[in-house]
Amino acid sequence: MAILEGTFEKSSSLKIAVVIARFNDLITNKLLSGCLDCLSRHGVDVTESSSQLDIAWVPGAFELPIVSQELARKEKYDVIITLGAVIRGDTPHFDVVVSEASKGIASVSRELGVPIIFGVLTTDTMQQALERAGVKSNLGWSYALQGLEMGSLMKAVR
Repeated sequence: MAILEGTFEKSSSLKIAVVIARFNDLITNKLLSGCLDCLSRHGVDVTESSSQLDIAWVPGAFELPIVSQELARKEKYDVIITLGAVIRGDTPHFDVVVSEASKGIASVSRELGVPIIFGVLTTDTMQQALERAGVKSNLGWSYALQGLEMGSLMKAVR
């Protein structure tokens, strides 16, 4: 019997892309900060001259799938982490954006065989989003951990 698990020991060998939405950048910048902190603490070079990490900014969460798809097609990355924040408003726009972003990201990941972490906050209020991207509990850190685990697991599976 083989037990396959992702580890965090060889994170410095992973090639990672982060695709981040500008919309609600008060939140997404905090998520990115948490994500980069986690990656750095696990041995990933997050400096501007890094050949291990690329960051792509998109207008909003709706655009995360298409840029993730293009990056995955390059066959350069072991994992892609998407970051965004969609906050419910008074119209059904929230439901459309969340649905299309999540379906698109999942579809790209399955189709191209690259793990893509769904790091999109979906909250009812700005306060909820701030709490999830805050100092005490920054989900950007968790999304990075998921990325490291899935990137190393996929290497082990292959």
